[in-house]
Amino acid sequence: MTMTEANLRVVEEFRNWIDRAIEVDGRFAAPVRDDRPDHSTLATRYPTLINPRVMIEVAVRPYLPQLRVGIVTDDRWKSEDFEEKIQESGDSMSEFVGLALEERGVDWPEPPVEHYREQMKYFYFATPVELDSLDELARNEIRDKARRMVDGYYYAFEKFLA
Repeated sequence: MTMTEANLRVVEEFRNWIDRAIEVDGRFAAPVRDDRPDHSTLATRYPTLINPRVMIEVAVRPYLPQLRVGIVTDDRWKSEDFEEKIQESGDSMSEFVGLALEERGVDWPEPPVEHYREQMKYFYFATPVELDSLDELARNEIRDKARRMVDGYYYAFEKFLA
């Protein structure tokens, strides 16, 4: 799949919408864009005010097509702390995140949670949302789900941010 001007416009409109929704939130600093030059991942990170090295990320992966929401840090020890807290909860990563998403209105009891390291720098806990097409990013249901997932990921890890 190649990125057309129409695809880029839909993605940009979604990103601008989520930026505006989060801008009024009060829990995050200004967004930081981190796009791959080949457009394979178009990511926006929202540094938390509690700990700017921990960010909520909303990424569009146009070629799949997929939306991905999660928490990311460049602090290896913070990532290990998150892992430990999940383990101490007695839940799997899916259950841990799923409970927080449910608290924020996303009915997804055991969402997939990918835990990985990227670019030898960033540590992720992220949930992919498969899309039939990029046009779905214009749908209110997808936008609402993305916004609630941001809230859910923040809620899941909030007490461990500092």
